[in-house]
Amino acid sequence: MTKSQQLFERAQKTIPGGVNSPVRAFRSVGGTPLFMESAKGAYMYDADGKRYIDYINSWGPMILGHAYEPVVTAIREKALQSTSFGAPTELEIEMAELIVSMAPNVDMVRMVSSGTEACMSALRLARGYTGRNKFIKFEGCYHGHADAFLVKAGSGVATFNIQTIPGVTAGVSLDTLTAPYNDLEAVKTLVAQNPGEIAAIFVEPVAGNMGCIIPEPGFLEGLRAICDKEGIVLVFDEVMTGFRLAPGGAQQRLGLNADLVTYGKVIGGGMPVGAFGGRREIMQHIAPLGNVYQAGTLSGNPIAMIAGYTMLKTLKDNPGIYKELDDKTALLHTGLEGALSKGDVPFVINRLGSMISVHFSDKPVRNFASAAAANNAYFNKFFHSLLDQGVYLPPSAFETWFISTAISNADIEETTGAVTKFLQASK
Repeated sequence: MTKSQQLFERAQKTIPGGVNSPVRAFRSVGGTPLFMESAKGAYMYDADGKRYIDYINSWGPMILGHAYEPVVTAIREKALQSTSFGAPTELEIEMAELIVSMAPNVDMVRMVSSGTEACMSALRLARGYTGRNKFIKFEGCYHGHADAFLVKAGSGVATFNIQTIPGVTAGVSLDTLTAPYNDLEAVKTLVAQNPGEIAAIFVEPVAGNMGCIIPEPGFLEGLRAICDKEGIVLVFDEVMTGFRLAPGGAQQRLGLNADLVTYGKVIGGGMPVGAFGGRREIMQHIAPLGNVYQAGTLSGNPIAMIAGYTMLKTLKDNPGIYKELDDKTALLHTGLEGALSKGDVPFVINRLGSMISVHFSDKPVRNFASAAAANNAYFNKFFHSLLDQGVYLPPSAFETWFISTAISNADIEETTGAVTKFLQASK
């Protein structure tokens, strides 16, 4: 029995399912989850000391690789001053100023402690600002586990095939309107059916919780036009895309402005953190400036702030990082395509910037329905074969992969070699 297996057995006695976040349980792909002990650069090392090329990167924030030395040093030095104050610090101002300088159409920022909290707060703000209760989200898009967002969510909810969430009331569900991703006509229908009642449209500008799903031409532009016409707040969930696709995130990369934007762990260099921001006209409704209440003892935590500030400042000062990320992801795309084309199972590779996913399907994967219709049982075999060969992919077909600058061309070659061995063993 491996040490990971021993740890998993032990964990299940005191932690529900043995994990603190459901997708880690490997329920979708089968088998025992790996317990990690350390990570550096492009690699993670499990409790048994085995090395893995990491294509999760803590679900996105490790853009510069694990244990990036300037971030580690900054955390160490800041911790000597205190791990929490519960009072304002100058560092919070510097962090907010940095985000505003990088992200288009963001005038003000409020720090929180997770992406879920950021999205939950942004929804409350949109409702308070508009005086409306309903909102639109897209099937397969995951905006955290707040009640209103769990209706037809992707990611872990899709992995576990949970369609109705116990604990989420019918009243909450009635205010959540859903449409297929990339289906503008469905959005127009919902708006027409609920005139003057919709506070916000929440969208992942590049979806990452049903694999990497790219917005089709005109989709996001159409949402922007609808929101402008109907007085609806357009919210970009950039927990995954923020500062990853460009210094200004998906807004900059795609040339579109949202009214509110939510961020997650990337602004903490991987520390537990989140933020929401946007136009001053809307943000000034947040307490204590306005009457929409939101609070948190650990909001603006100094350890998270210094880690995030160090990471974001590096990205801002070195814009060439984004070309490096794009080039490496394109190289991986080419390698995967070359290897998989030698097999007998049809596949689709979706990619934008440093986000990429493989779907075993003979049709384009453009929304949750097409992602769910793929041969996900075959993905599970693919996952375990690569895992055995030291390549760590997200343990679900409903998750995007993330590339870091630490991944080398040799790592990509090793990854595509592992795919070739999988196909040979499958014949």
